[in-house]
Amino acid sequence: MADKRDYYEVLELQKGASDDEIKKAYRKMAKKYHPDLNPGDKEAEAKFKEVGEAYEVLSDPEKKARYDQYGFAGVDPNFGAGAGGGFGFDGGFDMGDIFSSIFGGMGGFGGFGGQTRNPNAPRRGSDIQAGLTLTFEEAAKGCKKTVDVQRIEVCPECSGSGAAKGTSTQTCPDCGGKGNITTTQRTILGTMQSQKPCPRCGGKGQIIPNPCPKCKGTGRIRRPTKVDVDIPAGIDDRQTISVRGEGNKGSNGGGAGDLRVSVNVRSHPYFERDGFNVWYEMNISYADAALGAEVKVPTLDGNVMYTVPAGTQPGTVFKLRDRGIPILNGRGKGDQLVRVNVEVPKRLTERQKELLRAFENELNPGKDQGRGDDKAGGIFGKKKK
Repeated sequence: MADKRDYYEVLELQKGASDDEIKKAYRKMAKKYHPDLNPGDKEAEAKFKEVGEAYEVLSDPEKKARYDQYGFAGVDPNFGAGAGGGFGFDGGFDMGDIFSSIFGGMGGFGGFGGQTRNPNAPRRGSDIQAGLTLTFEEAAKGCKKTVDVQRIEVCPECSGSGAAKGTSTQTCPDCGGKGNITTTQRTILGTMQSQKPCPRCGGKGQIIPNPCPKCKGTGRIRRPTKVDVDIPAGIDDRQTISVRGEGNKGSNGGGAGDLRVSVNVRSHPYFERDGFNVWYEMNISYADAALGAEVKVPTLDGNVMYTVPAGTQPGTVFKLRDRGIPILNGRGKGDQLVRVNVEVPKRLTERQKELLRAFENELNPGKDQGRGDDKAGGIFGKKKK
């Protein structure tokens, strides 16, 4: 981790920067080092990836909090404080499984009504969570991704029985396979009998004389797994996708839980999302705005040609229909909205100034009559003699 730069330093921010500051800094840096603007520049490509990695962490409140507290160890799965370590947020560590291995199941503990939960009943596996970062285009168009998760699965060594190979479970000698034992107690009201889960077998009625060495007799193990995820077109930042049956495996024939994937979408150097619409700011020259021109406009589906009408004013918004983002789980697309910025020349030669003064006089004949010499020349200043 020593060769990594601090994520705040990468984005040229101070620690504690707001979400808006992080987003603006990312857009600025991503545009600066974007491969399209730096073709063949390996250093720019490396910096672009570094900026993306920093934004992925700092734009996620949960990851940002861990990074602020633990540094790189807080967001690296190889460290205990990371998302995939210890009791991390990937959901792979099931407290019910811990109790199962210690007490032989959560069932058998008396409820308020005196009823007990059957430890041999099917139990659905718990859900697990994972995070996934997408580019702007991947979120808009949809894609397939593979995520790494830690989940509870059936032990392959014992096929879930919990018994070592070549052995099997046996009927509990204390309860005779019933799962509970009857106790008798003398009280001032007489002799009372009560039933409670068998402490030896945990209410299961079976014991494992020779536990499987791989799963320690629980029948399940926690291990890393890769899961393919279909990302629907139109998914937005911080939305969650549920992948059914890809969570922790159940026990006693119960179904598996689900995998819940939280999506983080990177900002784009040029486009900005607004619902299912996409905004794009286009710069055109003063002449093109006045005379009209055919210009090339980038969209999510590639460049398209658009005719800018003569006399277009700064701030004018054009609409490219159905060039936006597909409607999530629906039909159709949003639009692309193009805001026009007219570039006014800052440095002009004397010849150019003369031409523009002549042009202005053609538009506004007699405009300078009645004015003093100090105000002649309109917005282009006083004419030299």
